[in-house]
Amino acid sequence: MRFIFSITTIFLFGLVTLVSAQEQESFVDPVPEDAVVLPMALDDVINLAHEQSLYSFRSKNMYLARYWEFRSYKADRLPILSLEATPVDYDRSVVNRFDSETGTEYFSQRSYFTSDASLSLRQNVPLTGGVFDVTSSLSRSQNLDDEEDIQYASVPVSVGFSQPLNGYNRFRWEARIEPLKFEKAKRDYLQSLEGLAIQATDYFFGQVTAEINLKIAETNYSNADTLYNIGKGRFEIGTVTQDELLDLELSLLNASMEVTRAKVNLRQSRAELSSFLGLEDNVVIECEIPDEIPELKINPEKAMTLAIENNPDILDFQQRMLEAEQSIARARSESGLNANVRANFGINKNADDVGVAYGSPFADQQQLRVSLSIPLLDWGLRKGQIQMARSNRDVTEATVKQERIDFEQELFIQIMEFNMQEKQVEISAKADTIAQRGYDVTKQRFLIDKVDVIKLNSARNSLDAARRNYISSLRQYWRSYYQMRQYTLFDFIENQPLMQELDYLLQQK
Repeated sequence: MRFIFSITTIFLFGLVTLVSAQEQESFVDPVPEDAVVLPMALDDVINLAHEQSLYSFRSKNMYLARYWEFRSYKADRLPILSLEATPVDYDRSVVNRFDSETGTEYFSQRSYFTSDASLSLRQNVPLTGGVFDVTSSLSRSQNLDDEEDIQYASVPVSVGFSQPLNGYNRFRWEARIEPLKFEKAKRDYLQSLEGLAIQATDYFFGQVTAEINLKIAETNYSNADTLYNIGKGRFEIGTVTQDELLDLELSLLNASMEVTRAKVNLRQSRAELSSFLGLEDNVVIECEIPDEIPELKINPEKAMTLAIENNPDILDFQQRMLEAEQSIARARSESGLNANVRANFGINKNADDVGVAYGSPFADQQQLRVSLSIPLLDWGLRKGQIQMARSNRDVTEATVKQERIDFEQELFIQIMEFNMQEKQVEISAKADTIAQRGYDVTKQRFLIDKVDVIKLNSARNSLDAARRNYISSLRQYWRSYYQMRQYTLFDFIENQPLMQELDYLLQQK
């Protein structure tokens, strides 16, 4: 009798499953007819994010800003040729004049038109912090009240040198800091791309998780509908109690709500991924789950060495210490004797004709100026500035040391976690397979009335959790891998530093 009942139940289950499968088609998340479906693996999503995402565009332009800042630093050490001119300077005014014959002063009106131009070549001298310059200039002055009163003043060549004597040489400090800042900018850019890969991984697996959740919800609904219909048949013959039937009906209602919620979440995940990649609204990404992962173990000592060599945070520590020392040197230069020397030598000439103004003989032009600024009484202001700079240096040094320790500890933890991820993926994959087999066995036993609804639901929940855990372990593995690349700026799969790809990446964008 039990055998006949089991055969009947299995037949009924198959019939209801067929009907439920037809009903389930209405739950499949529809893709618009005009949508463009793009099958993409994780690497494809990351590459596309590098090529056209807004985050990538912003990172590249931040790097280019640092690049041009470094170019400006280099240009400041090259000769600079400049032209300064005042083509029109008209002056009509009343001025105070002195009559030497009568010894009296009087006011009279005058009208003048002047113009001048100068060509100068300036060269900073990084060794001393001074400035060397060569200048040539010409001026023209015309009295409009007397058309014949025209004067030209020429300086064919004038050579000068200015040198501060306060002991602070900004060029020397810039030579130590600016190249370091530019190297840090390169590494910041590469690190931002690895951060972009982490973001892409999150969005990719966010959609994969949403797709898995929808499939689980649809399967749960199909099974809940099937079991509810079987339960109604069993209730009629008295093998299922009313509370068990109500439990089956409640499961069906909950499964229906989960399908609706899962579809909304999937649409949102697709929209977030497409927006992140800068794609049109009608483009739908079909995520291909990376079931295989590389067999990779990272040596902690090697990773630590690579991080110290490549990570921009290490360069940032060095930069902050240099800038703190620079602040002390600047404060010292401003606290004591402040002296500047300016020496200038050249030739000049005045004439009524421009041709004559450039004809020999010329008069000598010489200038020597020494300026001094000596603080006599400042109530400890400058001394306080030096002490503040030293205190800031000490605070920076202590902060940098602590941040260096935290950096190394965090990196070590990340290495250990990554090396465990491969095993976690393997375990979760095996657990997913076992859970699926367990659920299949439990469902078959339920169909022949060997287990109750509670055990069946428990097996279903275990299957869902195992599948989600597997996807979560894959996601965490790839996040952890790109975090290791972000720390070390090293491609462990290809076994090469990411710095080699910098020029190629910039050319591609």
